[in-house]
Amino acid sequence: MESKNYHEDLSHIRSMMERSSRFISLSGLSGVFAGLAAILGAIYVYFAFQREGIDYFAGQRNVFKAGLVNELIITGIVILAVALLSGYIFTANKSRRKGLKIWDATTKRLLITFAVPLISGGIFCLGLLYHHLFVFIAPATLIFYGLALVSAERYTLTDVKYLGYCQIALGLFSLFFIGWGLVTWTIGFGVLHVVYGLIMHKKYK
Repeated sequence: MESKNYHEDLSHIRSMMERSSRFISLSGLSGVFAGLAAILGAIYVYFAFQREGIDYFAGQRNVFKAGLVNELIITGIVILAVALLSGYIFTANKSRRKGLKIWDATTKRLLITFAVPLISGGIFCLGLLYHHLFVFIAPATLIFYGLALVSAERYTLTDVKYLGYCQIALGLFSLFFIGWGLVTWTIGFGVLHVVYGLIMHKKYK
């Protein structure tokens, strides 16, 4: 009996340490909705290309007009906003159900660790945009986002790093297949997010 209580106490202490050092309220459903938003955004971009007479899969070098570039930027901002909003809503609901605070010292450390490579990547992509190197933007977003996930893993669910590794690998792969940037971006931010979100929802619900 004493041995059983001893192991229960150790398990409880381990659980408390995990709660204090890691942000464990991250919702899998937020990943699903972020992925769906990315897929819908990619479909919209594809039809925007069609509207402008750009055959995306023709394997030719395409010239993007300033209006189309601005439209793509706005689309990206909308996708990001939807992903962030859904992430906050689902994560806040999960925190409330578990009786955990969504904003504490661990959350701050998580956001800072996540933000450094993400902001650096954003500035890098602005540089690519400024120099009209549009074909490298999709690979760059995948790589820097993956680095952000791997960095943030130390303050949240360990499984996050595997999504990060997949994003980095996909981004590096897409550097050598430039014409397929929209496809690789859709797989990375869309399909992988949906799959990851469903797995995490089932594992940690």
